[in-house]
Amino acid sequence: MRTADAVSPGNYPWAMTTALITGSTAGIGAAFARRLAADGHNLVLVARDTKRLREQATELHDRHGIEAEVLTADLAEDAGIEAVAARLEDRRNPVDLLVNNAGFGNKGRFLDVPMADELRMLKVHCEAVLRLTAAAAEGMRERGRGGVVNVASVAAFVPRGTYGASKSWVVQFTQGAARDLAGSGVRLMALAPGFVRTEFHERAGMGTDNIPGWMWLDADKLVAAALADLARGKTLSVPDPRYKVLTGLARVAPRGLVGGISSKTGRKYGPQ
Repeated sequence: MRTADAVSPGNYPWAMTTALITGSTAGIGAAFARRLAADGHNLVLVARDTKRLREQATELHDRHGIEAEVLTADLAEDAGIEAVAARLEDRRNPVDLLVNNAGFGNKGRFLDVPMADELRMLKVHCEAVLRLTAAAAEGMRERGRGGVVNVASVAAFVPRGTYGASKSWVVQFTQGAARDLAGSGVRLMALAPGFVRTEFHERAGMGTDNIPGWMWLDADKLVAAALADLARGKTLSVPDPRYKVLTGLARVAPRGLVGGISSKTGRKYGPQ
């Protein structure tokens, strides 16, 4: 049984047939893949690990009877971005929903993290999001329908390092592009989750013992809320009442105070 705020296939804002998800094999990306496949939509699954992609595609096809393409790409490399952009620009097999979910965190404060790692993060979080959104939105505007979900973070509202800054860029870019495309039939939305129980922190070598239990979110419920917000035409989704309150406070509180609190509560790496 689906939750009350879930979106049924008939309630999407367009007749969606295919969704492309970056970072699809784990965490929020995998939750989007499960949900969209369950709703009967074909998928293009994008990640770096071909073996995991093929296993995911087979499982979703066997369970839901949908078609699942596999596209191996590293979005920290130009070749990877170009390969995904080429798929998004394919007019014969259009993509109706793009979920820019790929991302990662670096462990350490500014100047403790190698510059190469900082630039790699910006490549994935900012350049790839910009280029893939543009590649998808052009065809969507021609067809008069489509959507893009760019996964940011509530860290976008907290002044803490490169991760938060890159996610703040995602929010600002997405909302600005959404205004520019208003009336075209193309919907753009930034998704700003808090701490989600995924592989994100483990992969980055980040401890989570200091994060209170009430701050953790379920990825599947988060995706259901995000898709409901997309259907409502929102350009920013903070899909949990707890984090709506926290982000609201972060917007009105002095930035120095917010930054100090985030350091003490261990949020310097950024939620996701």
